[in-house]
Amino acid sequence: MAVSGAALAMPSVVRAQDSFWDMFDRDRVLRNVDQNGNTAAAQALIATNEPILSYDTAYNLQLAISQYEPFVAAGGWEETPQEAYGLKLGESRKAAIALKRRLISSGDMAMVESVSDMIDAPADAGIRAFQARHGLVVNGQVDEATWYALSVPAQTRLNQLYLNAQRVQTMAANLSERYVVVNIPAATIEAVAGGMVEQRHTAVVGRVDRATPIMASKVSQINFNPYWHVPKSLVERDLTKYMQENPNYLAEQNIHIYDGSGNEISPATIDWTNIGNAVNYMYRQEPGAANSMGHCKINFYNPYDCYLHDTPSKALFGENARFHSSGCVRVEGVNQLVNWLLRDNGDWDQNKVDMTFESLQRLDVECKARVPLHTTYITAWANKQGTVSFRDDVYQFDAQGKVTFEA
Repeated sequence: MAVSGAALAMPSVVRAQDSFWDMFDRDRVLRNVDQNGNTAAAQALIATNEPILSYDTAYNLQLAISQYEPFVAAGGWEETPQEAYGLKLGESRKAAIALKRRLISSGDMAMVESVSDMIDAPADAGIRAFQARHGLVVNGQVDEATWYALSVPAQTRLNQLYLNAQRVQTMAANLSERYVVVNIPAATIEAVAGGMVEQRHTAVVGRVDRATPIMASKVSQINFNPYWHVPKSLVERDLTKYMQENPNYLAEQNIHIYDGSGNEISPATIDWTNIGNAVNYMYRQEPGAANSMGHCKINFYNPYDCYLHDTPSKALFGENARFHSSGCVRVEGVNQLVNWLLRDNGDWDQNKVDMTFESLQRLDVECKARVPLHTTYITAWANKQGTVSFRDDVYQFDAQGKVTFEA
């Protein structure tokens, strides 16, 4: 979605009481606006089969830069007043005028002859388009995340375009015909073949203090209904604390403790205030609905003990900021991704994957096709229809000016 031209005159201001809107009450506005249609139109802006990471994206970013540069040179978009916070369809407030001008400037709201101080159909569509481009929950309301995204200056967005154009151009040279990309700032996963996205998944990635590492590898194996061996780092950071707060925590989570000889140990025999002692044991969570890996784990070689996996915590996929993990990547709709990764094995289809999930059978399957996997850090990209998407600089790599990353 292109920014408005630098020399384009903004629409005049018409207050609600001076316009035709005074003929209608708020309920009439709500009845006449197709909010679901506006949401669908917003999502269509970004729901293309173009990969985030490709040479085409590098080209599209250059086009976006050519549009943003003169706009920024002319002063960029107006500041969104704090009073715009909370605005939604049917509400009248002076700040709605500034909000509409902001949305028109960034190309999210269609140009109109005049703007009133009511959030009308074009403004509702504009808010939803803006939310879709910024990876936010599309609800048509200027909630906290939307207001903060609106408040980012145009110069900052242009700087993101510059930096990410370099990143994409550099990384695109390493791509093969088929690959998986985890884009950390967007918390999304794309399964790409023949230059087209065949699957796109919402993800949960590492929080700031336990960041998902940036790397390149190849998918090697699928573990169905796996055990989860609690990493030593999580025993130190989390598990000892949980046991001090709730002595039944391990039993509730179906986690068993074993010593170096494979003998099961009672939690009651461990001093949970002594971290040095607690980390000497192996902690294993049994397969099942509560298992932290969910129904599967997707393995690929890396020195970070990082992997993709299912999760029992599905609600997190619906959040704006999906940075909750300890470094591994949780995948929404992981059963479909598993089927895509195993399609060259010849004896797997979606039904077999789903039935294996439901059976709770422990099974390890080697992938005949070692599909390349890239975890990346792209905070700005554009598609061929002109939609420019932005994400927050969660790990502060933009602030550091990083173009390449150590593998």
